[in-house]
Amino acid sequence: MEEDVKILIINPNSDEEMTQAIQKGADGYTRGDFDAVCVSTPGGPKYIETYEDMALAAPGMMELVRRHEKEYDAFIIACHCDPNIELLKEITKKPVVGIGESSMKLASMLGHRFSVVSIGTHSIPNKEAVIRKYHLEGYLASVRASDDSGCGYNEAAMLTEIARKAVDEDMAEVIVLGCAGMAGLDKDMQDELGVPVIDGVVSALMIAGGLVRHGLSTSKVRRYSPEY
Repeated sequence: MEEDVKILIINPNSDEEMTQAIQKGADGYTRGDFDAVCVSTPGGPKYIETYEDMALAAPGMMELVRRHEKEYDAFIIACHCDPNIELLKEITKKPVVGIGESSMKLASMLGHRFSVVSIGTHSIPNKEAVIRKYHLEGYLASVRASDDSGCGYNEAAMLTEIARKAVDEDMAEVIVLGCAGMAGLDKDMQDELGVPVIDGVVSALMIAGGLVRHGLSTSKVRRYSPEY
């Protein structure tokens, strides 16, 4: 990949610890081959857990895209529900990739069915809604989550056990990590489980980098306004 490719990873929330975890995971994938920088959203909520949180994050996410339009070649939304993805696709000519869409579509290519593992049972209906939005219901084995709230970047053992149940009981062949804060947990979990485990940040970088390299971006012929 071209060394001058620059990708901005937008953490839709304002949690700097999560932003640092995402950056660390991104660095582990890029290994200096291209630039990937993760930033928190100005004015964003602590976590993206509700539809109100998504709305509150929108102004700051738009600001980041507009401020860095000329500086970066692509944008990644580092939240598994892909908040405001249609909005960002409309306001930039550069590729915009969500970690939710990229991870689950990649999972559908690697096994018969996939399971999403998440934090907090309240997140399950939202995950299911996003899966329906991307027409991936036929590939879904299950959505499993802990009883805790918040996104867990220190929960490797717990997530591995949840994922193990998805493989053993739900017949999942691929595991998708359902939060950007889980960045960097995929390889250890994959070794433990013996099935592909997909880190959403890595999958988004794979796709965004490929789009930039091949000169592809969002069509503006109908759905999205060509005025931007």
